[in-house]
Order: sequence, then C-alpha cells, then structure tokens
Amino acid sequence: MDKRERLEDYLESNGFDSVWFARPNGFAWLTGGNNVVDRETDAGVAAVGYDGTDLRIVTNNIEADRIVAEELPDLDSEDVSVEQFSWHTTSLGEAIAARTGADERAAADIDVPGLERVDPTPLRQPLTDRDLERYRKLGRETAAAVESVCRELRADDSEHEVASALRVALSARDIEAPVVLVGGAERAQQYRHYTPTDAELGEYVLVSVTTQRAGLHASCTRTVAFDPPSWLEERHAAAARVETTALAATRAAANVDERTGTDSSAGTAGDVFAAIQRAYETLGYPGEWELHHQGGAAGFAGREWIATPDHEAPITAPMAYAWNPTVEGAKSEDTVLVGDGIEPLTDTDRWPTTTARAVEFDLEIERPAVLGLDD
Repeated sequence: MDKRERLEDYLESNGFDSVWFARPNGFAWLTGGNNVVDRETDAGVAAVGYDGTDLRIVTNNIEADRIVAEELPDLDSEDVSVEQFSWHTTSLGEAIAARTGADERAAADIDVPGLERVDPTPLRQPLTDRDLERYRKLGRETAAAVESVCRELRADDSEHEVASALRVALSARDIEAPVVLVGGAERAQQYRHYTPTDAELGEYVLVSVTTQRAGLHASCTRTVAFDPPSWLEERHAAAARVETTALAATRAAANVDERTGTDSSAGTAGDVFAAIQRAYETLGYPGEWELHHQGGAAGFAGREWIATPDHEAPITAPMAYAWNPTVEGAKSEDTVLVGDGIEPLTDTDRWPTTTARAVEFDLEIERPAVLGLDD
C-alpha cells in the first residue's frame, strides 16, 4: 500500500475531509523533502495536505520558490499544487485553517484552530520501497562516518572533541545528528545517556548517534577500547545477545518467521519487551532493563515508539528497529530492517564483529565487536 492509499484509508475510517502535516518528519514522510529553517520550532515553514484527491503544499512567499525547486523530490509537479501566503499577514497554522471549509472535518499534526490532531506514527508503518532505498544509504553512510572517527581516537581525547569530529564527519555526508553521545570509561559506567563533556576518554569509550536525513532516522553505537577493563568483553557480549534476542522476537512478533518450538503469530512491542526481560535474566542481569529504555521501532523519528512492558504497539514489517540494550557500561545498538530477514542498515562490513546468539530463539547473527586500539 502506498502513502496516498494509507491516507485515503485514514480519511475514510476517521471521517475526515483532509489531513495536514507540518512537523518536519511528517512533511518529509509524504514529500521526501525538508521544511526546516528554524530547528527550535515544532513546525516547519511549509505544510503538505491531502484531501483524498490532491496534494497541496502551503508555505509563505519567502519559501515557496525554494520548496518547489529543492524540497519535493518524491512529488511530480503535476500531482501537487503549491499555495503561498504573505509572511507578514498570517501564520502557517492559520493558512492551513483557511484552506479547510467551514463544513469540513480536518486533522493536522500541529495545533491548528478548528482542526483535530492526527497521530502520524501508524501511517508511517511499515516502510515503503522508496523509504527503504533511502534508509539503506543513510544507514551505510552513518556507520561509515562514525567508524571513521572511531578509528582515529586516542585515550586522551576529550568527549567534546570526539562529538565535534562526529558532527563534522556526518555533516560532510549531508547527515544531521540530533543525538551525539560520547561516554569515556568513567562516565559510560555512571550514565546511560553520556552527553559529551571535557572528560578524557580513558580506558574505553562508547560512541552513540542518532542521525537524520530526508526525515529518516538511524541509530548506532560503537565501542572502542585502549586499555579495556577485564569485564568489558563479557558485558558487551551480553548486551549483543540481548539485542539479538530483541531482533529475533521482533521477527517472530511480525509473523515473518517462527519462534523455535512454537507457532508464531503477529504480536506487539510488549511481546518483544518480555523477551528482552527474560534475556537479561538468563544472562545474569535481571534488573538491567529498568536502568535504560531498550529502544523500539525506528523510521521517521528516532523511535516511532519505545517499547515498555505490555506495550500494545503492533510489530510491523518491513520496518526498521533500533534496540539498544545496556549492561553496566556496555551497549549494543544498530538500526536493523526486519522483513523477509534481518538486515542491519547501519553496517559497513569494515568493523570487527562477534557472533551473538539469541536467548530462547534460533538466531545467530554478527554484531559489532569492541574495536581495540593501541593508544
């Protein structure tokens, strides 16, 4: 089902005449383009609407020509109209409201007078073929940028220096980085979100990013060791096994494959979370899941949803998932496509790997290993 068909079903099932997307990820999902100028606002500078027949772009006169020329890669000019308003006379929300009739029922992903709110997350799942084409490229380039920086690290580098290098490497590939975390040996053991400081890396470092391009988001973590503590390999391997378990449970819940010894049926995020909890317990870390979120579905948000116990979000395929288990100073994370198989998207084939075996599931896959560097 393509995106317009999903929107048509949404309008019909909810009794709406039109639906509008002005938030950056919603605009990107439907157009393939970017409506962001000021990153501190929830809405972009343009909105896209659909009324069951036509796509309409609404933006101010400052942005209209640029939006048409540069930000509509997925739209044929014959299939979309672009309507502009004077920047000084009205707001984007008011412009959207003005384009819905008094007797119409409409929804938007931002607050618009007279319109209801749409939750776009279900509309963005599963991913389309065009989404997957872009996602594979984003994933490869994200991993390449992160790994190129990681190979040059030294123990006396500061976390801030590493974060700056990551942002430069990603920006050079036209990739934005809403999340850049760098945790040296001391802080990676203290905190699960190791926002960069001027602390030196020390014995080892965890590098985690979430990147964005054309609305799609990719997350990955890499571990680099200079003089690693004796426990690092074991904890890293445990985190990798929990992540592999999460991927196996995701595939089973999506009804793509069968769980060993039982029949599989379509399931929920809560089903996957339960498998994660059991994996932690089996591996000797029963309370670890309480100390950090475990990830969830990825796509046109860093996480379309984050799994919790008894979470009822349905598991869909083909869809990207970014599970990110942690084990006392170690972490395993990649963005992985779950469909006919399990396909890591943030992968370059140039990073050392280790074989990780799922708990309770018949799955073994290669996961990123700890990269050892001589300082």
